[in-house]
Amino acid sequence: MIQVFSINQNSSLVQREATLKLASSWEKYPGVLLKTCNRIEFYEGVGLANEEVINHLFRVVSGLESNLIGEIAIQGQVKNAYLEASRKFCLSPGLHSLFQSALNVGKRVRTETQLSKGAISHSQAATEIICKSGINLNKSLITIIGAHKLNEDIIKFLLSKGAETIFLGNKSFEKASELAEKHGCSVFRLNQLKEFLKFTDILISATSAPHTIVNFDTFPRKKEMMVIDLAFPRDVDEKIGNINGVKLFNLENIEKLVFQNIGSRKNEIAKAEQIIEEEVRKFQLKQQRYVKFITTIQGN
Repeated sequence: MIQVFSINQNSSLVQREATLKLASSWEKYPGVLLKTCNRIEFYEGVGLANEEVINHLFRVVSGLESNLIGEIAIQGQVKNAYLEASRKFCLSPGLHSLFQSALNVGKRVRTETQLSKGAISHSQAATEIICKSGINLNKSLITIIGAHKLNEDIIKFLLSKGAETIFLGNKSFEKASELAEKHGCSVFRLNQLKEFLKFTDILISATSAPHTIVNFDTFPRKKEMMVIDLAFPRDVDEKIGNINGVKLFNLENIEKLVFQNIGSRKNEIAKAEQIIEEEVRKFQLKQQRYVKFITTIQGN
């Protein structure tokens, strides 16, 4: 039987961070490990998947289980997790069938509904928070940590809103340089972060580091700063939010701020759920035919 262990945005950041430490042990076993900014899931087993597991994965890949309903990124994240597991392990036929069907369901939901149209991503939400703060982007020094798609999207949004001075830092200086050159930004080494923070007006951090990158003891005092921590686990020491003049937003804050936008998508959610219900039934019939085929072969 195929099973799934799941912890998601309904759990606190503390719970998710604790589970992330346990997830490293799952990487040794044949299964699909899905890790995103707000969920950790491990699919494993052989044979059939029950309706609950099928429905859950179909909803996840369609963006219905995301706190930012309809987000597009989850489709690629599920695909990458499945492909990585396929390269590392000899997955059971049941897992292959389940994930291949799930990816097709995700595509169908996005093609036949407007669920993802104008969907709010973490990068868009971060930019929205900054813009609503009234900060003058033209005159602000913006420091971004992490060179990847999420931060690249943020850089594009900020530039489109008038930002002129953006510094990008990353564990790999070469990777940061490549992304910075692409968008006309400047680059710095992470060992220079302490000095850069003294002049930073907006700090955005989103890395995959297992520990904090921005520490309370080395954070500048008497400096007004907006800090947006998009990392899981957190990049920024939560005590920094208590420093006078600092406004700290983490994943939980951002998800709460954008939750109000979900209501407008209720009609599309119903359409997506109808598609998923149909696809779950089709997959169950597929499994039944497979069992009948195997039984017939074994009987001969």
